[in-house]
Amino acid sequence: MTSTHMSRRAFGHVAVAGTAAVATGLALHGQPAGAAPMSPQPLPPLDPAALQAVIDDRAAPPSTAAQLRIGGTAGHWRGTSGLADLGSRRPVRAGDRLRIGSVTKVFVATVVLQLVAERRLTLDTPVRRILPGLLPDQYGAITVAHLLNHTSGLPDHVGIPEPETAEEVFRHRFDHWTPREWVATATHGPLKFAPGTRQEYRGINYVLAALIIDTLTGCPYGEAVAARVLRPLGLTRTSVPGDDPRIRGRHVHGYLRTADGRLRDITEYDQSSARGEGDMISTVEDVDRLLTALFSGELLPPRLLRLMFTLPPDEVRMLDGSPARYSTGLQQAAVNGVVLWGKTGETYGYKNAAFSTRDLRRRFVLAHHPTTVRDGTESQMIARVADLLTREAGGAG
Repeated sequence: MTSTHMSRRAFGHVAVAGTAAVATGLALHGQPAGAAPMSPQPLPPLDPAALQAVIDDRAAPPSTAAQLRIGGTAGHWRGTSGLADLGSRRPVRAGDRLRIGSVTKVFVATVVLQLVAERRLTLDTPVRRILPGLLPDQYGAITVAHLLNHTSGLPDHVGIPEPETAEEVFRHRFDHWTPREWVATATHGPLKFAPGTRQEYRGINYVLAALIIDTLTGCPYGEAVAARVLRPLGLTRTSVPGDDPRIRGRHVHGYLRTADGRLRDITEYDQSSARGEGDMISTVEDVDRLLTALFSGELLPPRLLRLMFTLPPDEVRMLDGSPARYSTGLQQAAVNGVVLWGKTGETYGYKNAAFSTRDLRRRFVLAHHPTTVRDGTESQMIARVADLLTREAGGAG
């Protein structure tokens, strides 16, 4: 098992402005759910040279490759940098597959909301009613909605590896967990808070959401995602790997730097602990297509799509007291006054971000490949891209 703790971060948690974003990351700010929508912020023109320079700067964080795709009515651009395979020296190319980490949650939330639209369940349905015997009796107040917007209050995991070095990651790369075994590590003792009263980003919420899909559809969640999202949208390079630790087809390798200075290939590893919350494989192009279809209303009826752009009430705060920033399946980022919606994703050797303005004027999908293990620098390239795509708008305001 490879710890999924890395995928629990967002852009960054420090409020910054301007070029400070390059070093410290971007703040994620909640907007009150009932607030009137803001007027569209002006967006800067695309600067191809500057965009290429951002992904060519693979020193912070240390990375082996990067891909960036920008779309929307305010302009298009795409670029690549670095090597997909250090052994063969093959450059990264558009269409290369990669691990998308927690961007998986967008697919899972979409399918659960489709099941809600079909009246197979409601967002207020207690999880224990759908998955009897899996959660303790004292967790009876947790509903489907609490899972999808990270307000369940589930305890921290106990008894799982917590790799702090590349060597420890490799030691546990092929550990295997069944979904029930993994759920059991986070269903002991009392809840951290009453469901619906606080927000804490937790992958276990989506492990349970995937089990709900299994139960209601009668097939593994990956088959439901394929039938309901991948095939209708033509996402032919996107897959749920199941028990296969490999990435099939042409792909970008992930690497970690070990204590002796070597870059060691971490592409293959068991994803069972990330089932439903961070195990999917895709491409930058396919993720961009997903964002476009989802935001355009191709996948959900309007009343349910609105939930993906609705944060919890003001009184629901993150554990550190900051405003809630996760909706149903997405997260909100306010960068230089421009509100973006989307998702970050991270597994060892892979870091991703897929965000768009609600009106699809500007969206971006970034995939890059850090070689560090949880040193706090993994989001720096995302911060630089988001700052560059919105900076002039902040100056205009």
